[in-house]
Amino acid sequence: MAKDFPTRAENYSQWYNDLVIKADLAENSAVRGCMVIKPYGYAIWEKVQAALDKMFKDTGHVNAYFPIFIPKSFFSKEASHVEGFAKECAVVTHYRLKNSPDGKGIIVDEEAKLEEELIVRPTSETIIWDTYKNWIQSYRDLPILINQWANVVRWEMRTRLFLRTAEFLWQEGHTAHATRPEAVKEAETMLHIYADFAENWMAMPVLKGVKSPAERFAGAVETYAIEALMQDGKALQAGTSHFLGQNFAKAFDVKFLSRENQLEYVWATSWGVSTRLMGALIMSHSDDNGLVLPPKLAPIQVVIVPVFKTPEQLALISETVVPIKKALESKGVSVKFDDRDTHKPGWKFAEYEFKGVPVRLTVGPRDIEQGTIEVARRDTLEKETLQIKDIENKIVHLLDAIQSNLYQRALSFRENNTFRVDSWEEFKIVLDTTGGFISAHWDGTSETEERIKEETKATIRVIPLNNMPEEGRCVYSGKPSTQRVIFARAY
Repeated sequence: MAKDFPTRAENYSQWYNDLVIKADLAENSAVRGCMVIKPYGYAIWEKVQAALDKMFKDTGHVNAYFPIFIPKSFFSKEASHVEGFAKECAVVTHYRLKNSPDGKGIIVDEEAKLEEELIVRPTSETIIWDTYKNWIQSYRDLPILINQWANVVRWEMRTRLFLRTAEFLWQEGHTAHATRPEAVKEAETMLHIYADFAENWMAMPVLKGVKSPAERFAGAVETYAIEALMQDGKALQAGTSHFLGQNFAKAFDVKFLSRENQLEYVWATSWGVSTRLMGALIMSHSDDNGLVLPPKLAPIQVVIVPVFKTPEQLALISETVVPIKKALESKGVSVKFDDRDTHKPGWKFAEYEFKGVPVRLTVGPRDIEQGTIEVARRDTLEKETLQIKDIENKIVHLLDAIQSNLYQRALSFRENNTFRVDSWEEFKIVLDTTGGFISAHWDGTSETEERIKEETKATIRVIPLNNMPEEGRCVYSGKPSTQRVIFARAY
């Protein structure tokens, strides 16, 4: 590894930033706080999109698109919503520029001031519920199950590639229902879809639960979330699903005629994940040698590197490799045959290892003679020599094994870094030494939650679903508590 690339132990934050840039995933742009997602990084995001999009559609959702601009007056209709996003809003006030009087620059044309200022969407509940008002009259119009893939802007002051940027990509689902139970079921269903994706595609174990009132989405009655533990012991909120009750329906006067011929307010949900998942993917699996990608989300699942000195040797190797490539592709495996003569095999080995390609096959003239091929797996860095015969089926099984191993490795890490704590002193010691998830009693008050956050920067990440009742004493106040919740410092 290059000397200018720190290990995780030396500087985890710098390790992460350098890895994102050096692995060609993304880079900072000329716009403060915004990033350029490079082709390799975007290819991973496309795989994320494709998998989630299918999951959404398989559960009856359809895609649509709504404006990026939201009239400022819409935000004032839902008080807690505007309070939650007010400090992050970018505002459009004018629609035209003109040359300055001295001819040396461009200035805003004050005659082109908007009658009503527009907010660049930080989230779309308000514009969507103003739209739904025109779509919903009767119970026959429900449910509405819509998702949109979009970009949003939240004017963050301290940014980090993928994890927190002023503009980011995401999907946001917005659904409308006739009854409260239907809406609650929808919010819970989407939570389970996110957890399914995180665990079975990202190979990232997550805790499912609800947020405390202080940590809820602005305007929600209940926020469900999945929380993952990163290798530095910090938590990362990987997805949220919100039961919005009738708050937005009341704010935008969205009513429907029920089966009982009564005029009622609609029940709502919203849910979303973003390019923050890219950060979670990197920090869940990658190591001091670079990126480690689960096969299901790797843009290149298998790379084949020929070792040759002459064009004739390359031609000989290609005769064997091209059929292998086609056979793997017929099984749905993405394969790259890197037959460039501009880079040496050693350089290619290092490059694909650093970029996290799950499997590397190496073939030289001697391998062709012996009917063998060298197989290297990225997750363990192990190598073995296999017979070329039936190599396609062996590679398919190996990719499954790598996917499973990455999940089990991350799960073991989480289990080894989850601590039951019963005293305030122990709580602080765990946070300052290992970090991780802390299962501790909480008295249920926002005052205690805020004091813990002020003193330690730890927050309640989730109150686990189906949490077992347990009598105890709050780890901070000593007051009675009926259950444990999960605390951690978080991104």
